[in-house]
Amino acid sequence: MTTLPAGGAASGAGGAPPANAVPWPAALRGTTAVAVIEKAIRGNRLSHSLLLHAADLATIEAAALAIADRLLYPASDSLENGRTDTAPRRFPPGQHPDCFALRPAGKMRQISADATRDLIGRVQVSATLAPRKVAILHEVDRMNLPAANIFLKTLEEPPANTTLLLLTTRPYALLPTIRSRVLHFRFPFAATASDLDGWAAWLEDYRAWLDRMAPGVGDDKQVIADHIFTIYGLVARFGAVLAAGTAAEWNAHKHNLSVALDDDEQVAIETGIANGIRLRMFSDIERVTRDFARTRLLAGDEPTRSLFTTAIERMEHNARLLRLNLNESAALEDFLLTSLRLWGKR
Repeated sequence: MTTLPAGGAASGAGGAPPANAVPWPAALRGTTAVAVIEKAIRGNRLSHSLLLHAADLATIEAAALAIADRLLYPASDSLENGRTDTAPRRFPPGQHPDCFALRPAGKMRQISADATRDLIGRVQVSATLAPRKVAILHEVDRMNLPAANIFLKTLEEPPANTTLLLLTTRPYALLPTIRSRVLHFRFPFAATASDLDGWAAWLEDYRAWLDRMAPGVGDDKQVIADHIFTIYGLVARFGAVLAAGTAAEWNAHKHNLSVALDDDEQVAIETGIANGIRLRMFSDIERVTRDFARTRLLAGDEPTRSLFTTAIERMEHNARLLRLNLNESAALEDFLLTSLRLWGKR
């Protein structure tokens, strides 16, 4: 695996990115990875192929747009080419004629051999406006085997003046031969969905439900019924928050996307957004559950330890099944019902 030392990239002259450059995602600002990439771009020493990976797809997509913008509009461009960073036509990366994207398509969210060949054909053409071309390969782990083998040949003989940005949340799902030919950057991820409307209230109600179960559920049928109604209320609200959050994030990202997206690509993008949001939501549920268990343990409730461990194991099991297309509502329902059964034994 090719790596770039955390302490540096090649030095080079050049100023900071212009004020209107695409910003880095808030979670990455000030990190070593960003500093290394910025320095490499300024010195014109960035690798021709980068693998960007993190637990959250939205984070690495935002990072890829920031990198692409700096490559398409380098800080020294105004000096070398007579351009200015405040020129009236500054295209967002997703709409720039020298920035190309390859995405999964359709409900199966696969990257096909034909789509890969099309991308390779486009990056072989000389740049139109920018000093170099950029190709962003979203969820590159979704390439089928023929597509991966086709793309491998491009990595072995990369096009001139082109940077390939490979994005994935599952780097080890890629062919080893692909991983060995790219420079790896793993970004940190603060997994939280706290910015979603209605999510904070959902978590408060979930915590209150745990508090009500803490003494044990017992055999009272009315109490059991109340808990079950709470579970299905939480499941329904979870779905509503996820749907609203997906729609809001999709609307916010539209202006960075190419107008040439077809229906299959749009479905794949929205599915990817939903998957990223639900990952953050499940991470928040795990955090609240952990904090609740810690409070009980500090209060001397030792049986909570085994209950918490079993419940979290169930959640982690269901989270893995989400990658195999288990419905998120079914996964959450199973976790909550399992929690109810565990507490009912007290």
